[in-house]
Amino acid sequence: MSTGEEGIADRIGAFGHEAVRNGWTTERFALLGLLGLVLVAFGPTFQVYLFTEFMIIALFALAFNLLYGYTGLLSFGHAMFFAGGSYGMAMVLRDLTPHVADVVGSGIAPLVTFGLGAVAGVLLVLLIAIPVGWLSVRLEEIYFALITLAFGMLVFSVIIQNPGGLTNGTDGIIVTLGITEIAGIEFRLGDRQTYYFLTAAVVLPSVYAIWRVVTSPFGTVCKAIRESPDRAAALGVDVTYHRWMTFVVSAAFVGVAGVLMAGLANVASPYHAHWTTSAIPVVATVIGGATFFAGPIVGAFVFLYVRWGISRFPALEAHWELFFGLMLIGVVLYFKQGAAGGLLMLRGWLLDVRGAYDRGGTDAAVAYARESASARLGRTGGPSETEGGERE
Repeated sequence: MSTGEEGIADRIGAFGHEAVRNGWTTERFALLGLLGLVLVAFGPTFQVYLFTEFMIIALFALAFNLLYGYTGLLSFGHAMFFAGGSYGMAMVLRDLTPHVADVVGSGIAPLVTFGLGAVAGVLLVLLIAIPVGWLSVRLEEIYFALITLAFGMLVFSVIIQNPGGLTNGTDGIIVTLGITEIAGIEFRLGDRQTYYFLTAAVVLPSVYAIWRVVTSPFGTVCKAIRESPDRAAALGVDVTYHRWMTFVVSAAFVGVAGVLMAGLANVASPYHAHWTTSAIPVVATVIGGATFFAGPIVGAFVFLYVRWGISRFPALEAHWELFFGLMLIGVVLYFKQGAAGGLLMLRGWLLDVRGAYDRGGTDAAVAYARESASARLGRTGGPSETEGGERE
């Protein structure tokens, strides 16, 4: 075994050893999370589909929150980038699959074409995001939200008009993921389990990349701009340029989510560009909490699975908007930092209850739980101890 291979093996061994030795550490949570991802793949087919959709929406919301939660710009037009990714990939699959098969062979052609389509989708998104972002970031607050909404609906209208026969109008472009053969082993990319693992292999590195952006000096500057653009400018920060770059980076990751959604839904639909699609990451971020890195991920999970849970009951399904709206009202009133902030608040409360138990036994713990619960239910604000708390 080479020295490089020994180094990798040693690092993997050390990682596992730390996870087992130190209890509930980050390493153990990471291992349990990866194990959970693997186990989900062997669940019912629909649940595999739903969790795949969750990962895509989570990436969509996380990329949106890079602009909203960390730079303070609320966009109502990010669906145009979602559609850009899906249409870029779909057009490559539709038009280039035979040519790619002639070059690389029919066995591996579907996988290669999918990769080329993903690259084309992201490049198309960048082609849209660079000029749109340059124009949009010169506005602030509601004006920024409105101009992004206008650009988003402009893209939706262009897709509907089917310029040059490229977009197929209201029907969209059917996405067919073919059968790939590697070393004599055949598998279909569109198979639920296969596509689930493919999505996870794209989403996990993308989430890590966004986290690195957020925790980088660039991310620190973005947070400074969010808190006070005037103070950031006084310190020599080019506020407009940083907002523009954040806009472009956010759009690129949204494009990746769009590529994955086209493969999951087997269609690049014009409604991927509609303003209602732009509302999805907004709702997920509000539910999860914009000031926490994992907030949009938690919000996407709640958004999809509460919606699925409501659909299990026909009486509720007929009025699902009402029940979903009530949930949003509850989040806004009692969890101003979203579900992620609520989970941290619950963790802190349980630790306080445990402390009361250690000091005075069961009676002290019950008394503390009753008093603290009454105090929290008696006010509509979020937990004061988490205000301005950890944002990552």
